[in-house]
Amino acid sequence: MDLLTGVLALLGIGFLAANLKLAYDYVRYLRRRGSALLTWRNPKPPQYAFALALGVALGLLVFAKLVFLHRQAFGESMMFLYYAYFFPMSLTIGRGFYEDGIWAETTFIPYNEVGGISWREGEHNVSLIVISRLRNLARKLAVPLEHYGAARRLLRDKIGEHEIHFFGTGLDLGAHDERDEA
Repeated sequence: MDLLTGVLALLGIGFLAANLKLAYDYVRYLRRRGSALLTWRNPKPPQYAFALALGVALGLLVFAKLVFLHRQAFGESMMFLYYAYFFPMSLTIGRGFYEDGIWAETTFIPYNEVGGISWREGEHNVSLIVISRLRNLARKLAVPLEHYGAARRLLRDKIGEHEIHFFGTGLDLGAHDERDEA
C-alpha cells in the first residue's frame, strides 16, 4: 500500500506541475486576448470525451477516498483537476496571431523571438511551423483552411513592419526580401 501511495504522490506532483503550467498559460491568454488579430479555437482532440469521463471517474474516486475512507487523495485530486478542469479550459485559448506574437499549439512565441517560419500544406490541413530564435525549438500552429490566406497576409505584414526578421538565423546573402519567407 505504501508503494501505491508513493506512486500516486509522484503522479500528483507531475500533474500539479501540468496544472500550474496550464493555469499560467490561461492567465497569459486572458491578459492577451484583447490584442487578438486572427485567432481560432483548437478543435477538440479525438480522446476528449474519454478525458472528461476520466475526470468524472477521478472525481468520484477523490470523493470516496475523502468521505468514506478518510484518506488523503493528493495524486488523484491533481489528476481530477487536470482532466475535469485545466485540460478542457486550455482548449478555449485562442490559437493564432496577436499584436505581439503567435500562440502556437503549446505556447506563445513573441514576434521578436521568431527565427524562422515554414508552411506545411496537406490535402485537408495547413500548419505553420514557427522556429524560436532563443530556444532552438520548432512549434506548430494548425491553421484552419478558412484562415490560411489571412494568416499569410498577416505574417507578410509583420515581416514588412520588421516585427519578424530572420537576420542572424542562418546564411544571409542580402539578395532576398524577407517578406518572401511568408
